Amino acid sequence: MDDVKWLLMFGLVLAALALFLVLLNRFAPVTAARWALAVVRRWAGLTLKRAVFDSVQMPYLDGGSGEAVLLLHGFGGDKDNFTLLARFLTRHYRVIAPDLPGFGDASRDPAASHRIVDQVERLHAFVETLGLKRFHLGGNSMGGFIAAEYAARYPEQLISLWLLDAAGTAAAHDSPTMRQYVATGELPLLLRTPQAFTTLLHTATSRPPYLPYCVKLLLGRRGAADFDLHSRIFQDVVVSPLLETRRQPIRVPALIMWGSEDRVLNPAAAPVLHELIPGSQVVVLPGIGHLPMYEVPRKTAQAFRSFLAQGQAAPARG
Repeated sequence: MDDVKWLLMFGLVLAALALFLVLLNRFAPVTAARWALAVVRRWAGLTLKRAVFDSVQMPYLDGGSGEAVLLLHGFGGDKDNFTLLARFLTRHYRVIAPDLPGFGDASRDPAASHRIVDQVERLHAFVETLGLKRFHLGGNSMGGFIAAEYAARYPEQLISLWLLDAAGTAAAHDSPTMRQYVATGELPLLLRTPQAFTTLLHTATSRPPYLPYCVKLLLGRRGAADFDLHSRIFQDVVVSPLLETRRQPIRVPALIMWGSEDRVLNPAAAPVLHELIPGSQVVVLPGIGHLPMYEVPRKTAQAFRSFLAQGQAAPARG
């Protein structure tokens, strides 16, 4: 009888907790979203930290141990774009995922330039602030463009380069989304209203993952508030010199990954990047969109670990 009472009480507690979460999700969505993100970060073994340098603030997620893997989000994204992926890496590596200036919870300076080279130099300052000497560098979309340019400028710091649906080549930018932007000035990555986040999610993914209402609302509100700033930042990205204009190839061991159903950036750019980075390896993910680390985090992490296990990366020194 005592067992029955205990099970009944336990069931009532779970039901009450579920009801509380549903109400919190609807009536205090920002609080609910921050709680949800904190839970997922903890599940992935990540802790929120903050780096400050030259009046720039860059919050970042940090967790795990071993060689550092520094991961850069794409345009309109933030550090949590890599939280699901990090769960499959923190047992083997130290994962670091920052908010780039102008995005997430990082500093916003409307007067600053956000060309790729400027973001590279801010990233270099971030790396020095953390005291990183040799590390793996990865990036998605705009973050991949920044990562590739960083590899060209500071190859001695990198053990490997990991590019996920990376921007930065004419071939990548020849996509339905970019052609629409050129023709109309409209871009799903720029949110005019919080509700536009749903359109962004469906554009950027082939298999849109579940997101609670509260998280969608939080990200949508932040994106809409940044519409003017992000419109200017996007122009800075667009006018940045493309990777193929470099006279010298990027000489860092590299894994190039691309979702075959990417509508934001053209998967045809994968072989172009392969030519620009001698000895690089290309992996195409069938049925996946622009955010493989979000749609199939386990498979994406396994591909990276397999790449390193094959001895593709440069030996770590020191």
